[in-house]
Amino acid sequence: MSTFSIFLVLITIVCFLLIVVIMVQNPKGGGLSSTIGGSQMLGGVQKTTDFLDKSTWTLATILIALILLSSLSFTGALSDTDSKIIEQTETTATPAVPVQNTPATTNPAE
Repeated sequence: MSTFSIFLVLITIVCFLLIVVIMVQNPKGGGLSSTIGGSQMLGGVQKTTDFLDKSTWTLATILIALILLSSLSFTGALSDTDSKIIEQTETTATPAVPVQNTPATTNPAE
């Protein structure tokens, strides 16, 4: 498995986690974050929203870092420098033949 494939798997996992964290949040504070544990489990709704907010920013930062690192590991194997069509057109192309200008013969008016 190539390094680029590993980065693609990690990016996919982080994207899925980021989607889940964002879907759990509610801007008014009454979403799933308030029904998960209430005030007994996680120390209240405010701490739950703080945790979700920090996890969103952390996952977004990790996603950007993975994308930048994956671009460095990309070898460019899919580039078109090895295209057979380009090679065929280069070998079959004939050089342009210069056109010779010959003066047109004119018949004198009779």
